[in-house]
Amino acid sequence: MTLETYSRSFGHGPRQALAIHCSLAHSGAWRGVAEALKDDLTLVAYDLPSHGKSADWDGQGNVHDVATDMGRALLTEPMDIIGHSFGATVGLRLAIENPELVRSLTMIEPVYFAAAVVDDPDRVAAADRNSHGFNAALERGDRMEAARIFNTGWGDGSGWDATPEKLRQYMADRIHFVPASQPFLRDDSAGLLAPGMFDRAAMPVLLMQGATSGDMADAINTSLAKRLPDVTRVSIAGAGHMAPLTHPKPVAEEIRSFLNRAAG
Repeated sequence: MTLETYSRSFGHGPRQALAIHCSLAHSGAWRGVAEALKDDLTLVAYDLPSHGKSADWDGQGNVHDVATDMGRALLTEPMDIIGHSFGATVGLRLAIENPELVRSLTMIEPVYFAAAVVDDPDRVAAADRNSHGFNAALERGDRMEAARIFNTGWGDGSGWDATPEKLRQYMADRIHFVPASQPFLRDDSAGLLAPGMFDRAAMPVLLMQGATSGDMADAINTSLAKRLPDVTRVSIAGAGHMAPLTHPKPVAEEIRSFLNRAAG
């Protein structure tokens, strides 16, 4: 199923790229990175289901399937894919399922927990201890508190109190997207961990993480790096999980260097 999809275009560079944002954000999150790469890329960014100006997901089926179908419909030619967090996992899936349409893949802290669950369950269990409060808030219907806890763990580090009320409400209104994502992110509903699947993503891959990010980001990137045939890992100094928003220029520089190497 492909929902009505809102997308916007940034830049005027010769390379066509598709950008996929993180949970609880929207396509405008790429503005800073896109501005820094405007001469290199023509960047198409779309809003995920129930985010930004795209249509709302009706709760039927698997939301990761829906998000992936939306992105797949925008791959009108072989393109570079740049994804952040949940969006990076959509990019990973497109690279494995449709490698002929993905020229390169940049993943910024992909939250594909399923790989780390297999490789390093103890690290995952340690991180899981931080999710009890989030789950409890959702169970009692306190969406704002769930959004606060999620933002504290995966936000830009500015603090919930400094987050504008309009943005807090935006995140709270979409917080159900986080548990709805787990069948893919946690349980590998698309079967990407089956033997031979990662070998399909033979294009150059850049795996990025913030130097100040939590242990889970490193565990996931380590798991993915050992499965991907052609991978480069980089760390953004001083950045956390929201590096594309907080450190757009260093993120863009790493992407530019990577694409230049990949083209060579």
